Amino acid sequence: MNRKKRFFLSFAVLFFISFTVFSQDAFLPLNQEYNRSLQKAIYSKNIRFHTSIRPYDFQDINAAVNYDSIQSLLRMNKTYSKKWKQKAWDKFFNDNVITLYRKNFSLVVNPLMNFSVGRDFVENKNVWVNTRGLEFKGRIGKAVTFYTRFYENQATFVNYIDNYVRKNKIVPGQGRLQILINSSGEHFYLNGSGYDFNSATGYISVAAGKHFMFQLGQGKNFLGDGYRSLLLSDNSFANAYFKMEVSFWHLKYLVLYNQYLDLHDYIPEIGYARKYSAVHYLSWAISKRVNLSFFDAVVWQATDTLGHYRGFDWQYLNPVIFLRPVEFSLGSPDNALLGFNLSVIAGKHNVFYGQLLIDEFNLHHMLSGKGFWANKQGFQLGFKTFDPFGVKNLFFQTEYNYVKPYTYSEAVERINYGNYNQPLAHPFGANFWESVNFIRYSYKRFFFNYEFLYSIKGLDPPGKNYGGDIYKSYNTYVHAFGNHVGQGIRTRLLYQKLSASFLINPAYNLNFTMGVVWRNLHSDVTNENTHYFYISLRTSLRNLYYDF
Repeated sequence: MNRKKRFFLSFAVLFFISFTVFSQDAFLPLNQEYNRSLQKAIYSKNIRFHTSIRPYDFQDINAAVNYDSIQSLLRMNKTYSKKWKQKAWDKFFNDNVITLYRKNFSLVVNPLMNFSVGRDFVENKNVWVNTRGLEFKGRIGKAVTFYTRFYENQATFVNYIDNYVRKNKIVPGQGRLQILINSSGEHFYLNGSGYDFNSATGYISVAAGKHFMFQLGQGKNFLGDGYRSLLLSDNSFANAYFKMEVSFWHLKYLVLYNQYLDLHDYIPEIGYARKYSAVHYLSWAISKRVNLSFFDAVVWQATDTLGHYRGFDWQYLNPVIFLRPVEFSLGSPDNALLGFNLSVIAGKHNVFYGQLLIDEFNLHHMLSGKGFWANKQGFQLGFKTFDPFGVKNLFFQTEYNYVKPYTYSEAVERINYGNYNQPLAHPFGANFWESVNFIRYSYKRFFFNYEFLYSIKGLDPPGKNYGGDIYKSYNTYVHAFGNHVGQGIRTRLLYQKLSASFLINPAYNLNFTMGVVWRNLHSDVTNENTHYFYISLRTSLRNLYYDF
């Protein structure tokens, strides 16, 4: 069975399951543009909301704010004397394409697309994206919701993304390439220069009373209040997961079991190497202004290097937070991480936030200040504000991320903190610091965005491991002491993006966008420039991170 047939079969299975199992109302997409009208409402001194657990649950949102009234601000009103004209207007500019509402059942269907063309003026290269898809979402009874989405894509990319795709055999966050083989056994792509790739995601959610939610799906999750997350982000491709949420008092507790794939390691008769993780996350709304969260995760391999199948380790099924004692009792064969997330609302809509990630920690060597390789930590500091200086619909965000060398990596490469050849946290992996900043402004259905990113990352010369690539064993470190962020080939990234959009339909975030990207990557061995202009008609329901 070829890959395209397997893709449509997997989509059909997801679609069939969605209609044969009972579950509750859908979750908002992770896309930060889709949620921007909601952000100001939930970061409020008037409510307690667990803002760092994403995607957001409609049930939680509606309990805290009036979501329909927020979305109605984007509605494009026009009155016609004939009813069919009014319906046509609303269907195109305000509503979902296909809707079916009954007392105990609802179904919504929308098209998904990204038709984009662009020009790289440095390389004199035309690029394009051709994406088509559909989303199905709905409710069965009062307890069950379902969601299914698929994309079929063909694309060419500007050079720095193209190089990433060819090196890693994946399109960032969107899945593995469909690689064809000609009669000579050589790999080639669509039309000799483009790529063919696709994806299908979906979930079924069951609400058990007021306090419990269970979800089985293939998708992404995000933990944090920032643009990036050092704990768990939506940077890599979708993975299979089972999620349980418990809400009571001012607490929300998340338990997440994941299955990941390592495309570096192919096992005959089994396929790509699998690994599992158990993630626990406790969010405590201390007050309406302060939210503190605790994080832990353990990653283990399904099959060891000798081919022995371990599978899902049932000892990690324990839903109690802080698994380090369990991991230690097993002889410490696995990759364990700890972390914290904090957000504080100051004034009306000003938010200070941050994260601390601890992979390994040795207090004696940390106090010595000698740069011991096994002191592997990272932190995030950020600030965002809504309507600054009294300017309505203006948004500003600044964020600093810092991750030491060798963080997220392991002695056994297969149990690093990665999935589908990409990091599960920050797209840069480790051995970097980054400052990323945003200014956004909206007027009715017009949206303007500016991003400025500056970072320093240490890359590896051939045959060396300075701690930036999480897919290398940390046992291959260059030196035990004297490690610092930016070691290796010190590389500076300057990235700027300016875009303007018109929102055609807010129901599924259909928009027309035009933008320009300036990028410079500079080190002693390279100097890459990208000046790229693009226009697109797209539905923006996911985060695609090309700022690397």
